[in-house]
Amino acid sequence: MLLEISNLTKVFGDKTVLDIHSFNIGNGEIVGLVGNNGAGKTTLFRSLLDLIKCDSGEIAMCPQTENEHEGNEPAINPAQSEEWKKFTGAYIDDGFLIDFLTPEEYFHFIGKVNGISKEETDSRLEEFSQFMGGEILGQKKLIRNLSAGNKQKVGIISTMLHRPQLIILDEPFNFLDPSSQNYLKKLLVRYNEETGATIIISSHNLAHTEDISTRIALLEHGVIIKDLDNRNRAVNKELESYFSID
Repeated sequence: MLLEISNLTKVFGDKTVLDIHSFNIGNGEIVGLVGNNGAGKTTLFRSLLDLIKCDSGEIAMCPQTENEHEGNEPAINPAQSEEWKKFTGAYIDDGFLIDFLTPEEYFHFIGKVNGISKEETDSRLEEFSQFMGGEILGQKKLIRNLSAGNKQKVGIISTMLHRPQLIILDEPFNFLDPSSQNYLKKLLVRYNEETGATIIISSHNLAHTEDISTRIALLEHGVIIKDLDNRNRAVNKELESYFSID
């Protein structure tokens, strides 16, 4: 099990925004988190990344060893150790970016932090050339001057450069044009298949989430009310029913 959550709560004022009794995510899953605004998706992500402190409960991350027969490494609590950063890539919003850098400078910075040479970083960026569409590298623009869609691409690519075991993306399809959205779906599925990585996304785009997720969790007021197997898009009718307006 890569991620284990137990008895996790977060309260803002008199409002409980997270109340998750138990939620586990296995190695290699693509998990989609869906729910209306205020359901708690982003708060959950920020808790996983130790950006906010929850009021109670535990988060345990268990990275795989290089030798799969040895089992997992000891569990890591993100609030108590920085080790989780070595195997995790995450992008929530453009606040994660260093916007006074060019995309090239930012990617090289991400590479350096993760012990990857400039040459290797450039080589890995070639894998994303179609996704970037010739609009990011070589433009002599600071990230702050890029379009919202291209900022989104820079953030998503930066999560994958060091080839992490766990990727967390909040609303990754936001700001992307239809072609880029479809390419991103293929990119995430291919990354999952090639590396065995676990991917967790939240999205208001139900169709895209259903297309790529092996499992979908439905949040309502901070509670996971349904945890659904999505093999063969089995959740389509159930989600349509939940989000429909009569």
